[in-house]
Amino acid sequence: MSEIFSADWMQGFQAAWNGESELSGELAKIGFNSTIGYGFKGEDAPRGVLVIENGSAVAGGAYNGEALNWDLRADKGTWEGWLQKPPGMMGLGMAYTSKKLQFVVGDYGAMVKDPRMAGPFMKSFAVMARV
Repeated sequence: MSEIFSADWMQGFQAAWNGESELSGELAKIGFNSTIGYGFKGEDAPRGVLVIENGSAVAGGAYNGEALNWDLRADKGTWEGWLQKPPGMMGLGMAYTSKKLQFVVGDYGAMVKDPRMAGPFMKSFAVMARV
């Protein structure tokens, strides 16, 4: 397996994202477009990036200075734990409130209050576990 958030890993995440209709299909229904960074707490920039257009991941790779709509950070061990056992809504809520999961860019509260986005957000963690 490639290092989490490496260019190869992000390309695998892109393919897995597009293969999951409960993620890409649901986000297509709301015309979701976004550039999402993923990385580790305490680092200056995310490691990987996923570009979403109309729900589909159109690019995945190493972060290269792209403007981000979302930037999710956690410790490496936390990410690795989620790859073994994806968190549920309660687990993510606790991770957010305890600062295990940080949104450097993006509004977690607004996202989880919108069921059209909250469900796919949860599903993205299960999809990560398939990479």
